[in-house]
Amino acid sequence: MFRNALRKTLRFLGYTVQYGCIAHCAFEYLGGIVVCSGPSMEPTIQNSDIVFSENLSRHLYSIRKGDIVIVKNPTDPKSNICKRVIGLEGDKVCASNPSDFLKTHSFVPKGHVWLEGDNLRNSTDSRCYGPVPYGLIRGRICFKIWPLNDFGFLRASPNGHRFLDD
Repeated sequence: MFRNALRKTLRFLGYTVQYGCIAHCAFEYLGGIVVCSGPSMEPTIQNSDIVFSENLSRHLYSIRKGDIVIVKNPTDPKSNICKRVIGLEGDKVCASNPSDFLKTHSFVPKGHVWLEGDNLRNSTDSRCYGPVPYGLIRGRICFKIWPLNDFGFLRASPNGHRFLDD
């Protein structure tokens, strides 16, 4: 009786570990559903919009300018932020706020990206904390799920920004 209970417990633990590994790989490499909060990406992504973030492009180093990414917050590693990639390593970017009279420029160092929110007047981004290490990128937003009237894939626009498909 004890041996039978031990066998069932070990089998259950084995299945739990297997399914846990599968779930971990799916969320780490494929992606997941993310609820965005805050005004920094308005009008592209509104507060409480639900999006799908795919993680494969970060592992393949295929993040491009104009992509909207989910990133570990450089000032608070317990939280994530949603921003647009403005510059990749080696790019020259404007590091000042839109309201600044004198514009300052900076180069994005190797292994980093420059991130900004679409709502420049209400966004804490690379203009505040500088270039972000590529390793902090968690995934790329490619599909908007909610609200239903904005349901669809994100596509590239001619100026490098992304908008929702009509």
